[in-house]
Amino acid sequence: MTSALLPTYARAPIAFERGEGAWLVTRDGERYLDFGAGIAVNALGHAHPHLVEALTSQAQKLWHTSNLFEIPEGERLGRRLVDATFADVAFFANSGAEANEAAIKMARKYHAAGGHPERFRIVTFEGAFHGRTLATIAAGGQQKYIDGFGPKVDGFDQVPFGDHDALVAAIGPETAALMIEPIQGEGGIRTVPTEMLRGLRALCDEHGLLLIMDEVQTGVGRTGRLFAHEWAGVTPDIMSAAKGIGGGFPLGVCLATAEAARGMTAGSHGTTFGGNPLAMAVGNAVLDVVLADGFLDHVLRMGLLLKQRLGAVIDRHPGVISEIRGTGLILGLKLGVPNTAFTAAARDERLLVIPAGDNVVRLLPPLIVSEADVAEAVERLDATAGRLGAQMRGAAE
Repeated sequence: MTSALLPTYARAPIAFERGEGAWLVTRDGERYLDFGAGIAVNALGHAHPHLVEALTSQAQKLWHTSNLFEIPEGERLGRRLVDATFADVAFFANSGAEANEAAIKMARKYHAAGGHPERFRIVTFEGAFHGRTLATIAAGGQQKYIDGFGPKVDGFDQVPFGDHDALVAAIGPETAALMIEPIQGEGGIRTVPTEMLRGLRALCDEHGLLLIMDEVQTGVGRTGRLFAHEWAGVTPDIMSAAKGIGGGFPLGVCLATAEAARGMTAGSHGTTFGGNPLAMAVGNAVLDVVLADGFLDHVLRMGLLLKQRLGAVIDRHPGVISEIRGTGLILGLKLGVPNTAFTAAARDERLLVIPAGDNVVRLLPPLIVSEADVAEAVERLDATAGRLGAQMRGAAE
């Protein structure tokens, strides 16, 4: 049967029917351990009872009104996010790409409102991924996403990751902001060093720039802090978040200081679906869990346990896995075999992992993952690496 869907995805031939916690079940009853979490989206796993209750309760009352009217649950979620972060204001969208579009527009508008519309350029970093809109693929700068879509959107200057001199040289009279992921997810779980983040903050302060943090993949508890930049003690001016904040329901947010948002007046930006009652109910339910006492401590414990046990897997299979990257429950395995082959072999072991750049696979389990889940995942990763190692030795012989 020919699919009616646009063939923009090379989908694995598996269809899941239901899930519970860190597990997914196919139509024919096969169980898979989900260490991809829908690419860091299902922060609380599958069918979390608190999220299910919040969504079904709201669905029986009101789905959509538009932003022409007040949405009380949106006011509540915005206030909770502001109170838990550096921000003064929040703008809700439906995805990380939309949250990043809002951040980009906000940075440009900030300077225009201050009498400097010529300051519209944003410096980004090689290996970044900021979304799939025309502006965000230009911000990410990866040619494979830009090719074929006409002229690259102007206004983005990309510099090599970790090259301070190139960064300083890229800042000019038209520069408006610096934009960075605290940990590059798509780029291969590359963590930005603390001193580099602090250096970015200092450069922004020195040159009157805004610092934009893209925490679409790293936010909402994934690293063991509510947001990853907190580890460095660095405060951004604007931040995007999505993925985990909706726990599987489409939700993104752009958070900012009042000063950074000074240009975003009535009519300057908008969204039809963003902040709708269904999304706001789920977002508040996610925060109920993530902000509860002990939750982030659990993430740290599970992340440390996973990292420790993966060390033994590397010792046994050094030709297959060479390095562990990341923090908390956003980890990457640098491989000596193609990451596509590793992902497929893990799937044969009924374990789901996510490929990334730099020949890395990402381990992004739900944040509610248990010790037993971690032990099971490590066992399946060991079996995956063992099988691939045997194939490598066979090929060499």
